Amino acid sequence: MENSFDINNLVRENVKLMKPYSSARDEFEDFDTADMIFLDANENPFQNGVNRYPDPQQSSLKVVLAKQRNVKPNQILLGNGSDEVLDLIFRAFCEPKVDNVITLPPTYGMYGVLSNLNDIENKEVLLSTHFQPQAEKILETVDEKTKIIFLCSPNNPTGNSFSDESVVKLLENFNGLVVIDEAYIDFSEKESWLAKINEYPNLFITQTLSKAYGLAGIRLGICYASAAVISVLNKIKPPYNVNELTQLRALERLSNPDIIKSEIVSIIEQRDLLLKTLEEVKFVEKIYPTEANFILIKVDDANKRYNELIAKGIVIRNRTTQPLCENTLRLTIGTEQENEKLIEALASLIKI
Repeated sequence: MENSFDINNLVRENVKLMKPYSSARDEFEDFDTADMIFLDANENPFQNGVNRYPDPQQSSLKVVLAKQRNVKPNQILLGNGSDEVLDLIFRAFCEPKVDNVITLPPTYGMYGVLSNLNDIENKEVLLSTHFQPQAEKILETVDEKTKIIFLCSPNNPTGNSFSDESVVKLLENFNGLVVIDEAYIDFSEKESWLAKINEYPNLFITQTLSKAYGLAGIRLGICYASAAVISVLNKIKPPYNVNELTQLRALERLSNPDIIKSEIVSIIEQRDLLLKTLEEVKFVEKIYPTEANFILIKVDDANKRYNELIAKGIVIRNRTTQPLCENTLRLTIGTEQENEKLIEALASLIKI
């Protein structure tokens, strides 16, 4: 299959024809509005910091991200968490009851949820036993109605990154969108696929400030793609989808890259320490390689060990119902003190 990607072949017909909602202030996006009087949006005029609607294009935030990621602002879309970004992709490109997408279990569960929500068939192609994409099987599953392939790298819940070879094969041989979810890329030694964004017009990358940046509470998802793809998503996104407080908090956090780097280093150090400790836990049968801020382990009885840890006040994630993940638990890396309590709890279970 030779790639002949054309974004116009993917966009839903109704999306092509629709006109996006536009506020009066969109006309003044490139003007200095400091001295203007705004009587257009039915807002409360008394200043309290958030009485005005937020910048619908999040321009200041995009400029900072573009500089830090070495992309252009028009290659960025921001959303109310990555889930909104992913939902927009479905709604822009997938016709309900007609089109399909491909996901690679075990993987992030929201891909399947959003498929159901948007009435899109989800064709599942299991990862290999080494948790790698089976590129040939994926391409064999593709048909004329396949719009998107979802990859999560580093993958949740397995923690490993996907091989460059398999990703390139999909990018070069699939005429739809290849979405790479890089929520955990900051914990990996691998380079982000952002470096290839201008090379592959069908490449779509999602990232988040919820993990390494420690801003899960503000719900800010980021996607990077060609300007053509981003323009389609801008057409259908809600006008004020990212609130003012989120934009301000994100700008504040992004202005302190040294603090972020320090926290990432600490998490990786704690991850390595926990990996060594888990080797001594007798009921841990396998520790899977990880490039994320969590560790997937296989134990003798996942349901039993999960409940035992809950009883000790430690909440982890039981992944035993996921494909290829029988009797597995996923442990998020906490602070040094939290990890010590986890280690103490695991040690006490050995004595039971």
